Amino acid sequence: MSPPVSRREFVAGFTVAAASSVFSGTSRAADLTKSPFRISVINDEISQDFERACSVASEFGMEWIELRGMWNKNVLDLDVQEISESERLLKKYHLRVTDIASPLFKVDWPGAPKSKFSPKQDQFNAHFGFDQQDQVLDKSIELAKAFGTDRVRCFDFWRLDDPKLYRAEMNEKLRRAAEKAGKHGITLVLENEAACNTGTGKEAAEVLAAVQTPSLMLNWDPGNAATLGETPYPNSYDLLPKNRIGHCHCKDVVKNGDKYEWAAVGKGFVDWVGQFKALKKVGYHHAVSLETHWRGAGSAEESTIQSWAGMKQALQKAQAL
Repeated sequence: MSPPVSRREFVAGFTVAAASSVFSGTSRAADLTKSPFRISVINDEISQDFERACSVASEFGMEWIELRGMWNKNVLDLDVQEISESERLLKKYHLRVTDIASPLFKVDWPGAPKSKFSPKQDQFNAHFGFDQQDQVLDKSIELAKAFGTDRVRCFDFWRLDDPKLYRAEMNEKLRRAAEKAGKHGITLVLENEAACNTGTGKEAAEVLAAVQTPSLMLNWDPGNAATLGETPYPNSYDLLPKNRIGHCHCKDVVKNGDKYEWAAVGKGFVDWVGQFKALKKVGYHHAVSLETHWRGAGSAEESTIQSWAGMKQALQKAQAL
């Protein structure tokens, strides 16, 4: 039997426990309901354990989450039971889905030279080839409907040294896919990805000008543009058609010599305060989703916690909370 605890010990222990509770979660929470944006996080930037990811997102104060993969599976590989469990957890934590972060068109373009960015192993547990992309699109549309979102993320093939010979065909592929999605009430959001043919703001503006269908919009990622030497805000952003931005990823970048490296939001050179102000000014109301990437805090969860602190501060400075 344990010895009795004195009142002083009890009070001291209660104070420590209360402080521990604050610093373990509630201090991260924020009232995001007044933001003009749908503030979210990509679930597997926190954990492959989907319940843990949902729990942390809820602790942040978020009501939205972006789905890319869980339980060491790409979201497209979830079976019926896993989809049902995901839906249960989303309901439990009062979260809605911003989009399906699918790997659509993150493959080599057939007939072109092999891209130096073509991975030697799966990325985010994606394993689909070019011949499977119609299935990837169909499955992504199916998942979007199941999870109650009208957005599916896509790319435009691993980056080529000179894509000019293939650009018109790539644009046509994007157009056909977007129009197919549009018939189901789904919008494709093309991410500017440094390892793909649309990596910069300039390239994104060119593709959007060439593919005019309203069911293709941009997943604007300033961090990705920064790694290709652009100043994402204001320079790259100024090139973009604002009414075609349908999603936004938030991460930060530092330059180490000639190399670019990920950083916690607010610790890099992307002007997130300016970017958030600009998006708010033009009436942007879609998702702004934390895509941490940085792992400097030692774990995905802790790194995302620290990155969220910087993102929240930038939103507050931009008066977007």
